[in-house]
Amino acid sequence: MLDLVHLSHRPLFPPGGVDICRQIALLTGMKKGDEVLVVPSGLAVTLEHFAREYHVVGSGVEDDPILLARAEERLRVIGMLERVHVQAGEMDGLPFRDGIFDVVIAELGLTSRVSAESAVAEMVRVAKPGASVVLVQAVWKAPVDPVRREILSQHLGCRPLMVVEWKRLLRDAGVEGLHTEDWSDEETAFRPQITKPFPDFSELFTFREKLGILHRARQRWGWVAVGTALARVREVHKLLTQERVLGLDLVMGLKRVETGVEGTPAQPSGDVEAPAEDARAEEGEQVSGLPLFGDGGEDPK
Repeated sequence: MLDLVHLSHRPLFPPGGVDICRQIALLTGMKKGDEVLVVPSGLAVTLEHFAREYHVVGSGVEDDPILLARAEERLRVIGMLERVHVQAGEMDGLPFRDGIFDVVIAELGLTSRVSAESAVAEMVRVAKPGASVVLVQAVWKAPVDPVRREILSQHLGCRPLMVVEWKRLLRDAGVEGLHTEDWSDEETAFRPQITKPFPDFSELFTFREKLGILHRARQRWGWVAVGTALARVREVHKLLTQERVLGLDLVMGLKRVETGVEGTPAQPSGDVEAPAEDARAEEGEQVSGLPLFGDGGEDPK
């Protein structure tokens, strides 16, 4: 389903929309000149926002060559190619040396083709000591049997984890002071009363846009593959509407700063104090977020 959404000519903010981008900037203390990495970068809508609003140096990595080419063309058309740099790479082998980014952000497609463990480890590797590491990921909100997990994961194009699993991966990779927010509110497609599965393909696009997306999908994968993907919607719709099984969470922390020579921990510059809600989040209670989807504006073409 993420692949189908990416075939749209209209750039969309990833789940969480512009509101979650603003929250990330606030939580990380994002400022002019910061080196910000987003993986996977998709059409670079998030990076464009950070570069325009906060004047950061934006970098992105995308493992889909077709999507990468579209992102580069979009950035060129809107005059942002000099301020936002995107390149090819794998989520478990980012093409950067260690410790160079002030903020590293993972969006929904992080686990499309690689394990969550390897992807998180790479994110932390390229972050500076004391830098912010942010995950915006689908999470299981209720116990789900393996068959349901597999069906939903294949449909979404990513592999959700429980929030405690995401937090464990971050801690194991060297991230401290974890803060968690729940962004799956009652307006999202995760709730039982919502009638469409996530992503809300039927509501995101007009009928004409959907025809265009399906036409491009047929050219890329053939009708059999497209038909199989769309046939899953019926089963996934049933799973998502019978019970609340999926949500969207923001989980972030700071990369651990190693102990100095004298035995005193070095202090990172621009260190962000964890919000007061963090203590509750660590105990399993999460801070409520805002809407799930956001429009990235009209297609520049």
